[in-house]
Order: sequence, then C-alpha cells, then structure tokens
Amino acid sequence: MSVYTPAEVVEETGFSIDTLRYYEKIGLLERVDRNAAGQRRFSQEDIGWLGMVRCLRDTGMPIATMLRFAELVRAGDHTVPDRIRLLEEHDRQVQAQIANLAERQSYIHHKISYYRSLL
Repeated sequence: MSVYTPAEVVEETGFSIDTLRYYEKIGLLERVDRNAAGQRRFSQEDIGWLGMVRCLRDTGMPIATMLRFAELVRAGDHTVPDRIRLLEEHDRQVQAQIANLAERQSYIHHKISYYRSLL
C-alpha cells in the first residue's frame, strides 16, 4: 500500500497543510494514519477522497454540505440514494452558476466589442 507524506499530499491536491489538518479536525477527512514518529501518512484512499473534496469545494459546496456527504459515504451503501440527491442538488447549483457566468461573459464580450468600435 502506498503512503504519502503531508508534503506529497499538498503537491497532489493543492490543499495547504493547515487545510488538511482542519479537514481532519472537523471530520471531513477521516483520521489520518501516523507512523511510529507520529507523522501523518496518507493513503491512496485519502488522496482519492481529497480529490472529491477538491471538486466539491471548487464548485462552491459549503463545508456543512460536504460534511453531510462525508457522513453519508461513511454510513454505507444504503445511503446511495441520499448521496445522489445531494449531488444532484449541488449540480443544479453549479449549472446555475455556469449560466450566470455565461450571461456575465456575454456582457463583457459586448463591452469589448463596443470599446473596439471606438478605436
């Protein structure tokens, strides 16, 4: 089994050491194994989970909702329908953000065209 140091996880995920500690403290990241010297050692499973957390965070999911998702995952397969609902709701919110950004981008393009017409 591959293990990763905190520095390697920072490099892999883009999260800071402080963020990793915080996520572990609040339970978003399950308790990380430690070596004999007490240093954190992350598993490939931890890296995979942090990839999911990165996706959810980058798409604007609140920490409370991420914690709820983590609880559902840890509770077992009988929570799959609840996980689907949670992710579908988040997907609707992401889609709304995309539509909003596309509208704003269209406005920016209009302004660029206008300013170019002045040259």
